[in-house]
Amino acid sequence: MAIQSKSISSDDASREPEDLNPFHIAAQQFDQAVACMPHLKRGLLDFLKRPSRTVIVEFPIELDDGTVKNFTGYRVLHNRVRGPGKGGIRYHPGVTLDEVRALASWMTWKCAVIDVPFGGAKGGVACNPKELSAGDLRKLTRRFISDLGDLIGPNTDIPAPDVYTDARTMAWIYDTYAIMHPGRNNLPVVTGKPLDIGGSHGRHEATARGCLFAAQRALARRIVPGLESVRNARVAVQGFGNAGGIAADLFHEAGAKIVAVSDSRGGIHSENGLTPAAVGAHKEKTGSVVGMPATRDLSNEELLTVDCDLLIPAALENQIRRDNAARVRARMICEAANGPTTPAADRILFDKGIPVVPDILANSGGVCVSYFEWVQNIENEQWDVEEVNHKLQAKMERATNIVIDKQTQINQQAKNQGSNPIDLRTAALIVAIERVSNVALERGIWP
Repeated sequence: MAIQSKSISSDDASREPEDLNPFHIAAQQFDQAVACMPHLKRGLLDFLKRPSRTVIVEFPIELDDGTVKNFTGYRVLHNRVRGPGKGGIRYHPGVTLDEVRALASWMTWKCAVIDVPFGGAKGGVACNPKELSAGDLRKLTRRFISDLGDLIGPNTDIPAPDVYTDARTMAWIYDTYAIMHPGRNNLPVVTGKPLDIGGSHGRHEATARGCLFAAQRALARRIVPGLESVRNARVAVQGFGNAGGIAADLFHEAGAKIVAVSDSRGGIHSENGLTPAAVGAHKEKTGSVVGMPATRDLSNEELLTVDCDLLIPAALENQIRRDNAARVRARMICEAANGPTTPAADRILFDKGIPVVPDILANSGGVCVSYFEWVQNIENEQWDVEEVNHKLQAKMERATNIVIDKQTQINQQAKNQGSNPIDLRTAALIVAIERVSNVALERGIWP
């Protein structure tokens, strides 16, 4: 394999503002990977890079206070070569079409890396769920899903939870779809459902647990000199929501010392370590982790530069950027969020010797257990949590090994040829693109 990857140098001659458009970032990451894959045809690469279908819906709902408000929703299907589209639906005021397109493409590569038979999709509604009642959110969900109609389905495009959506939201999606499609087994249309509506044991914790398994395996492979386990590792978690809060719990249970956490209002730090359960209780009482006794308050930006062994970004995109990456002091980063690190930051971190276990690997536990839920729904089964976690661990460890092996293989070739080495993100993308392109060619280009 000829190595033609672009330089990973942190030379920052350009002082132009960094492009933080997530769709542009996803494209840059793709281009970085395919530079190492000159055997792939140009037309095939264009097909793999761009989304297959983009849907925008505009709809009104009557709020509980009697007012009528219009909302914009998006659903993007990136690729279905390996199976039905798969990807969450998020409710957030910052949702944009380009964000959803980027997230859909990352889902394609995520499903391929963890090796589940799905393609990539994503959806979102631009709204502020903190300003909407439960009744408003239910109406919004039902209207959005009804407007999507048959664009989603158990064998075509399968939603799941994401930012500010949860099992309750998925129950509304299932119920809406089931009403529109009576007389069928509609349970596989959405994953992340409540347990008594076909949900899977272990799904709620799956993203965080998969992140733990990936971190444990990466450290066991000695990608960080002198750090071979999460036990006694100092961990900082940005984002104390679903993924981040549960990750803090699980890493703490595994023997790590949680030294810093944050939410949308700010963060806290303690060199002596935090007890995640106590932090969660404080947040439940006050609405934020900020102000917890015997801790030092800090901003989300400051949390990213805390002296620690393992940094877990578990919030939103573009948190580690060109303007702050040089100040990161973690020894390894494990991305529980989607797209938290920009390409310029990746180059800086690589040059600093800080490995980044990328999002399409580190947080793929969620879609992995979503696949398990989908299978259980089709077979009308429910697996015990021990079976789910055992299968998840096997998947995560296998994927982590394959990505590290791919990086090692390509970097050895690069060394022999005098070419530039690649980071773990590029290695993971190469694994994913190879798998998707192989299936596309085996199936044949239609017609």
